[in-house]
Amino acid sequence: MEWPKLAELARDAFPEDVIARAKELQGEIGSIGAYSHSQGVSFIRKNVARFIEGQFCRHPCCNPPHPLPFSSFPQPTPRAHLPAFNPERDGYPSDPNHVFLTAGASAGVTLLISVLISNPNSGILIPIPQYPLYTATLAAHKGIVIPYHLDEEADWATSAPEIESAIRKAVDERVEPKALVVINPGNPTGALLDEATMERLVRLCEQHNLVLLADEVYQSNLHARDTHPFTSFKKVIRALGSSVPLVSFHSISKGVTGECGRRGGYFECTNIPDDIIALLYKMASVGLCPPLAGQVGVDCMVRPPRPGDASYPQWKTETDATHAALAQRTKIMAARLNALPGVSCVDSPGALYLYPRIRLPAAAIEAARKAGKQPDTLYALELLDETGICVVPGSGFGQKEGQYHYRLTCLCPGVDEYVGALERFHRKFVERHGSS
Repeated sequence: MEWPKLAELARDAFPEDVIARAKELQGEIGSIGAYSHSQGVSFIRKNVARFIEGQFCRHPCCNPPHPLPFSSFPQPTPRAHLPAFNPERDGYPSDPNHVFLTAGASAGVTLLISVLISNPNSGILIPIPQYPLYTATLAAHKGIVIPYHLDEEADWATSAPEIESAIRKAVDERVEPKALVVINPGNPTGALLDEATMERLVRLCEQHNLVLLADEVYQSNLHARDTHPFTSFKKVIRALGSSVPLVSFHSISKGVTGECGRRGGYFECTNIPDDIIALLYKMASVGLCPPLAGQVGVDCMVRPPRPGDASYPQWKTETDATHAALAQRTKIMAARLNALPGVSCVDSPGALYLYPRIRLPAAAIEAARKAGKQPDTLYALELLDETGICVVPGSGFGQKEGQYHYRLTCLCPGVDEYVGALERFHRKFVERHGSS
């Protein structure tokens, strides 16, 4: 797409379906150096909608010979023929006009929060610990954070009663709850919601008139698919027949390719009135369009190679290897962290992270206080200085008073060397600052 002539100059270097895909996109887009529609290229938005529906499967029960109009898509049917790593999702209709391509999921989150904060008393329910994008964006738009804590003792579960309590407290403080943010799989926790919990959250949003913001950017990063599958909030809402307004986010940054620098993502609106869609389109138009290279990345994410394509064997081998490596690293890292004195770590079933809790010596807490730092920040800085390993202290994500955590990724190869350095540092840190 960056250099169309390459398809002719190096034809033998690429599988036929790759060249065909590029030519198809060139025909739909033209030059990726030009602006597109402000919502994103129409052709790619249609592909996103089909990805959400499950219309790219080549099995006859899922994919009729000719595309059906939007209103004609069937209701969900069992699809046991789909392979284990098939990326398609729901089986419910998706309108491409309600899909917005974005410069990564972050741009979509920022747009929605800016719309929801309509007055100084507007608040949004945010999970703690949470990805700092949400608190930072709320601060920028002068919105109010309404925190609800995830339950570490229950593997970072999301509790509807905890959210209810947070809502009551906000209302008592004259804060108007406007939306509920759910990150699934979680960042930084890696926790994955079950359908029963998701249904309770949907009913809670109905009861309190909340917009549901579903951050689902890690939906393909699953380490225990048999026991912890991903279910989208779109699927739950449609199955319940709920009218809860939903905005769900996805991103190429967190997929197998991890093309974060291309800034590609999308959000889909469900149960959102047409006048609000028009307002979102007007606001998206201020930025002219999302990056074209990122839009192409989204198309690659939602339309991977299929059995029978020349590129499929390589794609399948690489994809399976990536999933297996992430699952193995996560399991090894969690087990070895849990064996350290003063460390406890939930074995994450999803996303790219572990979020261990560390119980720090009193001397370390006092040293941090004298240095004007949070104790887990002191720990993270000393870890960086001594090992070159960069982790994010839990104080950056939010945590209960007197607790300390850090987030580390499971992306790094050479897991034995990596975790070995963590283990040696932790033991030296405890010795240096006194026993826990």
